[in-house]
Amino acid sequence: MKIYDYHGKKNICGERLREARVIRRLRQEDLAAKIQLEGVIMERDSISRIEIGTRFVSDFELMTFARVLGVSVNWLLGLED
Repeated sequence: MKIYDYHGKKNICGERLREARVIRRLRQEDLAAKIQLEGVIMERDSISRIEIGTRFVSDFELMTFARVLGVSVNWLLGLED
């Protein structure tokens, strides 16, 4: 399976993900733990790679990030302010 790049990145939500995490004063480890409690297996290094744009994000991961961080999927995608 080929994973495509979008403007040199593998996702478009990484910067917003980091912004929401920092605002909530969560470490990457803390966010990974919250995601795992939702049933999605994810380690700290995956969060790091998502935030810098070197890891693809699946639709169910995006939905879980939005729920855990209290933001909308559209906000994570940069479609709303």
